[in-house]
Amino acid sequence: MTSPADRLSPVYTGLPLTVFEHMSGLARQLGAINLGQGFPDDPPPQTLSDAAIRAFSTRSQQYPPMAGLPELRDAVAAFYQREQGLALTRDNVIVTSGATEAVACAILAVVSPGDEVLLFAPAYDAYAPMVRRAGGTPVFVPLQPPLWQYDETRIRAAISPRTRAMIVNDPLNPAGTVASADDLAMLARLACEHDLVAICDEVWEMVRFDEQGHRSLLAEPGMEARTIKIGSAGKIFGATGWKVGWLIGAPEMAAVLAKAHQFLTFTTPPMLQWAVAEGLADPAIPRALIERWSASRLALLNGLFEADFAVTASAATWFACIDLAATGIAMDDATFADRLVREAGVATIPVSALWEGAERPTHVVRLCHCKPIATIEDALARLTRWRRTL
Repeated sequence: MTSPADRLSPVYTGLPLTVFEHMSGLARQLGAINLGQGFPDDPPPQTLSDAAIRAFSTRSQQYPPMAGLPELRDAVAAFYQREQGLALTRDNVIVTSGATEAVACAILAVVSPGDEVLLFAPAYDAYAPMVRRAGGTPVFVPLQPPLWQYDETRIRAAISPRTRAMIVNDPLNPAGTVASADDLAMLARLACEHDLVAICDEVWEMVRFDEQGHRSLLAEPGMEARTIKIGSAGKIFGATGWKVGWLIGAPEMAAVLAKAHQFLTFTTPPMLQWAVAEGLADPAIPRALIERWSASRLALLNGLFEADFAVTASAATWFACIDLAATGIAMDDATFADRLVREAGVATIPVSALWEGAERPTHVVRLCHCKPIATIEDALARLTRWRRTL
């Protein structure tokens, strides 16, 4: 007799628990410091919370328009005009319940059964299951540490007549690297040459520490009508639990994306949408957060350097990575992460969990630095003491 699970989609029945939930669960169970899953311990800016509370008290709590409140769609368009020089209107913007829903909408709207989709590994672990559930096949192109660079030769070799899209995560989680101008130009050239849609997960676009503004693949020549840009208020404002994201595309493309969105979450809480609209209008809010995260980032990096850990280069995101092999630790990343959380009380993420296929690196772990400096220092002390016991 078959079990009920045997009648469910094989895309999901064979999946393990996501590494983020697994490591966070261990951190909760063991009382460990969680430098694994990416979220700040601090609340979002008080002005943002005040705006949400005010909206709860004075505005509607019923269904907002499916595509998002006009106020937020206008605010997103104005935000990108100010920060990235993109000429957008509300017709380019669809509000979603977080960036992961936005990724799902984009994949469902773009991918048909039999299509292939290029993914650059390491990749957010939601991409491949979503592609498979849409009937497509993920094709992984590895990015090699420590620089995690794009290789045009390898990308060209991975493209076939069935290739429909590429998913580009820039800045890159987990590595914290940023695509160069040459990389963006090359990816745009390949997309145009092979008639590919670029699904651009750019949620870390404002979390940069190199004093450089983000440039979207959407801004590259020929990409306006073939790019879906994804953003996240949760990352911009350190409010991950709010789950407010958006899709950006040419108006005719956005209209189709909205049809995918309407049969997933349909809408996003209007109170949070009003608050995010206010936050996007004030450039001082994200800049103050970058200053705070920059300080905690430096505390982690300096502590790791002082303890003689080899750290890979990172200019963005909430993450830094330790190269175990270069550090002289003869242990794979999954074993290291499991022992560290159990024996030292510090949770991390093994980067191999964000990889499928050949050339999977097993010597890199990711740590989250958007934590209070006292928490970072405590974690560093535990990590250093534990290393001496190896």
